Amino acid sequence: MPNSQSNLLINLSFLISQPTGLAIYAKNLFPHLKTLNPTLLTAQNFPNNNCYKIPANLTPEQGTKGHINRLLWTQTQLPKIYKQLKSNLLFSPIPEAPLFAGCRYIITVHDLIALRFPRRFDPLAIYHRYYIPQVLRQAEHIICDSESTANDIINFCKIPSSLISRIFPGYDASFFKFLDLPTSNYFLYMGRHNPHKNVQRVVAAFAALPNNSEYELWITGSEDKRYTPLLKAQVAELGLCDRVKFLNYLPAADLPKVINRAIALVFPSLWEGFGLPVLEAMACGTPVITSNLSSMPEVGGEGAWLVNPYSVPEIASAMQQLATDSKVRSQLRELGLARAKQFSWEQTGRETAAILDRYS
Repeated sequence: MPNSQSNLLINLSFLISQPTGLAIYAKNLFPHLKTLNPTLLTAQNFPNNNCYKIPANLTPEQGTKGHINRLLWTQTQLPKIYKQLKSNLLFSPIPEAPLFAGCRYIITVHDLIALRFPRRFDPLAIYHRYYIPQVLRQAEHIICDSESTANDIINFCKIPSSLISRIFPGYDASFFKFLDLPTSNYFLYMGRHNPHKNVQRVVAAFAALPNNSEYELWITGSEDKRYTPLLKAQVAELGLCDRVKFLNYLPAADLPKVINRAIALVFPSLWEGFGLPVLEAMACGTPVITSNLSSMPEVGGEGAWLVNPYSVPEIASAMQQLATDSKVRSQLRELGLARAKQFSWEQTGRETAAILDRYS
């Protein structure tokens, strides 16, 4: 049972067994908030933490049903838990919280991509268009991953900048690190396969390499029945089935070696709230090709090769130079390693704890 005197609740209802961006952020952040003596609202077991058991069917792993279950739980059960535990503040690492329920809360907003790139027939359109903006308007304070996302919050939701703090996420430096392995012959993409991730232009740029028969393109990330078949059809049409490999979701233990051995991470996303793969690859000393849009310049800085993500020739040119010029590759490796050192989960936790403490 949780300590009934704990005033801060942390909502971890969305955590999944194969963590990607949001879950990686939450799982790495909350250990650095222990000085606040929070109660974790979680279906998972976190020893040596104050936990309050909640249902396990509230996550994206249950698809749309999981989202609906979580929203119902957030509106109906979370306010009861808040009052039962005599809480005075809820922290949600995603932009979800009880509306019109008398709960004080602080949230993290990672991006507003669903508003910037709305999907036709999106079953969660109401959630993105109405629920999230209302959650933002009722928040005591908003934390976001980048200046780019802060600007989107101001522009899309008309939130005053005084209520928004930009706190960069971090990475695990004991895990994502330079291993001094020989470079293999593949380019790497890490992430989901949604259209705004721009994987189709990564494939097109790979096809445009004059000597692409010498290389491979490895595409990681959980396959999505809405988008992955379209990418595989594009690969087949270009006659690249033997050189473009879809690796699906890679276990975390495999990532450092896969990243370290790549010629480069190719991540020209059209929009990101932060872009964790960029940071993780720089931390491994792997050259990064990423976009000159949204948050990617904030993350990559001088440590990444920034390209126009809408230009296939520009992406291909960067890939070609990194594949053939070891001096450029070495220079970008050193710049990326230096840049990555400016980020850490300890710093993210320290800055987040300061805000939560201020409002407790």
